[in-house]
Amino acid sequence: QVQLVESGGGLVQAGGSLRLSCTTSGRTFSGYAVGWFRQAPGKEREFVSSIRWSFGSTSYADSVKGRFAISRDNVATTVYLQMNSLKPEDTAVYYCAADRLGRAGASSSLYNYWGQGTQVTVSS
Repeated sequence: QVQLVESGGGLVQAGGSLRLSCTTSGRTFSGYAVGWFRQAPGKEREFVSSIRWSFGSTSYADSVKGRFAISRDNVATTVYLQMNSLKPEDTAVYYCAADRLGRAGASSSLYNYWGQGTQVTVSS
């Protein structure tokens, strides 16, 4: 069983940076894929980024490409999302999710486990 906990959200000015963390308890991320999604008020949840643990391959939504970077630790328990050059439109609740089949797709339906979310607010 995978239980996910996100941390690192907060309030930041436009142009600033935040680093989100997603930590698993119960078992490691080995063989899984981990994704970050976000949901702004009144909008649907959208894909942000993902990483396949076995290969380390990553993918990003066009809206964050070049500004965000996903990475992992060496003990397969934590995934990070480094967010730079933040914009007000990045304001949302950010969720991490784990796909036990390791697919790392952009559809939320592929992910089996979800964290509770962490709020990111970017002021203009």
